[in-house]
Amino acid sequence: MARPAGPPTVRLRRLAAEMKALRAEAKLTREQVEERTGVNQGTLWRIEKGHAKPHNGTLETLFDLYGVPGARRAELIELTKGAHQPGWLDGFKDALLSEVITEGYATFIGFESEARAMNTYESLLVPGLLQTEEYARTVMTDGWPMAPDDVERRVRTRMERQVVLTQRRNERDPLEFWAVVDEAVLRRQIGDRALMRAQFDRLLEMGERSNVTLQVVPFDRGAHPGMSGAFSCFKFGAVAPDIVYTESLAGAVFLELEADIERFGIAFDHLRAMALSPRDSSAFIAGLSEQ
Repeated sequence: MARPAGPPTVRLRRLAAEMKALRAEAKLTREQVEERTGVNQGTLWRIEKGHAKPHNGTLETLFDLYGVPGARRAELIELTKGAHQPGWLDGFKDALLSEVITEGYATFIGFESEARAMNTYESLLVPGLLQTEEYARTVMTDGWPMAPDDVERRVRTRMERQVVLTQRRNERDPLEFWAVVDEAVLRRQIGDRALMRAQFDRLLEMGERSNVTLQVVPFDRGAHPGMSGAFSCFKFGAVAPDIVYTESLAGAVFLELEADIERFGIAFDHLRAMALSPRDSSAFIAGLSEQ
């Protein structure tokens, strides 16, 4: 049996990848596993996709079939402990309890906090990790009807997210963040000129960090692969498979298929090739700030 997992976490996705690999090494189909163990094919599929947290008894049954040694078993069972709960949860309890953070946003924050690197393209807004508090507050206040208390909880959540760029996380270095933005992001005035000048200064400041790369795609570069909308690519290294996130009014979408990961990876490569260099992007932003 397997329990519904809620929003997927990196640990659960790593366990899923390991279980799928073990079955492949044993050269067994899901149908054959069900015949030999009684573990339902649907349950096995959910486990291997990271959509369900398996009971230890189910894991032990599968380990027996796959011939997994004791030390390896202990390591994989350890992954299931707290696999349904992202490590960032405690810092955002107030926002979660107020239902300000949707399930999709909660999943996004979880991936962001545990990823090794993140590539982001934005077409209309400054990426959340680079926003000033006033920019974020104005976007939330003017962009969509929201209660003042909810605005403040969301602003606080966004500001707290930004520590991934400046602090070590569980003995890991800060997030390697590569952002490409369309010129429209910089031309769209949010709030007054002073607010935008402060936002430009924030971009210039963060662009100086060794783990942050910022590039601008100017209008004169014409059509480009990012015109269909913003997206983020999370990279976890050997810990878990990469994943892509996109969002619209219809909700959040997480893409895990290799073909999708490759397609968005190619799109991002094209975008950063078309964009101004990081140095020229900083000069471009500084020019706008002076204006």
